Amino acid sequence: MTATAKIKTEDVKKLRETTGAGVMDCKEALAKSSGDFNKAMAILKEKGLKIAEKKAARTAKAGLISSYVHHDSRIGVLVEVNCETDFVARTDDFQKLCRDLALQVASASPKYLKREDAPKDLPEDEIKYHCLFEQAFIKDPALTIKDIVTQVIAKTGENIIVRRFVRYQLGE
Repeated sequence: MTATAKIKTEDVKKLRETTGAGVMDCKEALAKSSGDFNKAMAILKEKGLKIAEKKAARTAKAGLISSYVHHDSRIGVLVEVNCETDFVARTDDFQKLCRDLALQVASASPKYLKREDAPKDLPEDEIKYHCLFEQAFIKDPALTIKDIVTQVIAKTGENIIVRRFVRYQLGE
């Protein structure tokens, strides 16, 4: 019996729902990991990083500006997220990413977009707190914002760039 034959449909479905990866990618990752769900997730994450690296050189001029205003209207956020085509900008996955990024900025109040934007003398623990891409995702602390963006790049097949953000808080 081959490793592929041992893979359960339920496991493929669960991995697909968790990661957003394609059915065949999930099946392949489960086969490579001998059915170990956590190892399969790591394989898919690595594959997503490789896909994102390949897409990084591509121009991203389409996209959205997403906003979030807190229920008490004391915090407001604008986030510009770019992709390669208007088609992807209109997808549910891309729009959800934009909303999640705006919510993250409102909640976690980052000062910098990426590690490279932070002052060189900023301590490592401060970088993880102040850089958006290094922050733990508020909806799933096991993932960073960089992981979330990479997943959407792998799923859409387009380069995605978080261009900039601004966060306003009443009285600051």
